[in-house]
Amino acid sequence: MDYNKLKYWLALKSIVGIGNIGFPVLIDKFGTLEAIFSASAAELQTAPGITKKAAAGIATFKSWGSIDNALKMAEKAGISIVTYQDELYPAKLLEIYDRPPLLYVKGILKEDDINISIVGSRLASTYGKYTTERISRELALKGITVVSGLARGIDSAAHRGALSVQGRTIAVLGTGLDIVYPPENKKLFAAIGENGAVVSEFPLGTPPRACNFPARNRIISGMSYGVVVVEAGEKSGSLITARLALEQGREVFAVPGTIDSAGSRGTNKLIKQGAKLIENTDDILEEILPQLEKPKTMKPLPASGDETGIVRKNENLNSVDRQIIALLSNSRLHIDELIISTGFAVGDILSSLMKLELNGIINQHPGKFFSLEAVTK
Repeated sequence: MDYNKLKYWLALKSIVGIGNIGFPVLIDKFGTLEAIFSASAAELQTAPGITKKAAAGIATFKSWGSIDNALKMAEKAGISIVTYQDELYPAKLLEIYDRPPLLYVKGILKEDDINISIVGSRLASTYGKYTTERISRELALKGITVVSGLARGIDSAAHRGALSVQGRTIAVLGTGLDIVYPPENKKLFAAIGENGAVVSEFPLGTPPRACNFPARNRIISGMSYGVVVVEAGEKSGSLITARLALEQGREVFAVPGTIDSAGSRGTNKLIKQGAKLIENTDDILEEILPQLEKPKTMKPLPASGDETGIVRKNENLNSVDRQIIALLSNSRLHIDELIISTGFAVGDILSSLMKLELNGIINQHPGKFFSLEAVTK
């Protein structure tokens, strides 16, 4: 952990009157965090929206000891801090106007995460939890990272579904990462940290205040390509997440429910208002796939089937990806043939195929056959 760098981020975050919008304003004006804390109050007030009180708070800041303690506490707890200038900061989250300047992270964020959020009622029905786990499980098997809020009901089911197939999932909290809320999700919290990440914009020690959760919801929707709502009452917080998703330009999906269920009123209303009704994960993927930019068409492979050119142009390929590319270099193969030939776990094969297809390296054909994109050009 880079104490010298992060101390300025935490210090600026602690200044009253410097909200999420104030960070980029000041950085654009002064260039670096160090320069901000070296500026005079008068100079700071020349930045748009910076009040006299906020400028004075920065210019006279003295609480470096408490900032140092906060950094040591985070490091001791195995928590990293990612700023919006870091490569691991979620790419989609950079697009929202009030992005959090920093995130506390327990676990691992990945640059190539393709996130879909699943949210819904805390008072979920058996149908709602079953449906959520199924959708989450299928998304995880296709290499999608499932994002939710660790709340009771639908959120917990979403995380469990991804974990059940060793998939990635991210929980966004409305508390500090040293406070598990609800407390009965302590084991789930630990499992997510080992198979994905638990994140929060709130410093350690922040309790579960009601005002924190709408702010948490904007991160859930903001870091994702789309939001799936499963069961929601007419005044559910999940509808706030859906509204935020629309404001952020994200896709909104809803699982239909029975007309006589109170837990279906919110989702059915979303469908009336234009949210996409979903019955399976294909309904989700067909909407988000066009958003994922594919690289330029690659040159055809040599007749020998040597895949070196593809590997060289895509340095982030893992061993599963490379073996699939090698097998597809000269022929079109069925998914069963790939599973048998590689010997890898089914989940690893499905995840790899999804990633390679999204990156324009392979093509999927009817009947679950696959070929190299370059071969079909």
